[in-house]
Amino acid sequence: MLKSTHLILAYATVIGFILRAFWSLSANEASQALIEARAARIVPHVIDTALLAAGVALAVMAQIPLFEGWLGAKLAGLAAYIGLGVLTLRSKGHVLKTVGLVGALLSVGYVFAVAFTRQAVPW
Repeated sequence: MLKSTHLILAYATVIGFILRAFWSLSANEASQALIEARAARIVPHVIDTALLAAGVALAVMAQIPLFEGWLGAKLAGLAAYIGLGVLTLRSKGHVLKTVGLVGALLSVGYVFAVAFTRQAVPW
């Protein structure tokens, strides 16, 4: 049950990020209103906190050290995803937003690949 919850939250956070990135890249007032809406500012933090809590709980239950092998690689990929996501959503120029978006999606793709293969180098 916890693993399924973690997986659902992982997909939810990525879908939410893509949606907010699309709004951020759009230059119209409607998109700006959506990205500044209270729910758009709060819900991602709730999802991400629950995702992290579920992940830590899974690691503790499986007795996997948090910075060992594939799990450490997954956490490093997560840090890259967060940093590039911030670049995407907070920078002013379209070029930086686009670079951030592509980098964030590549990072989260790596995190998913590591999670499914349990290999730090999943290819």
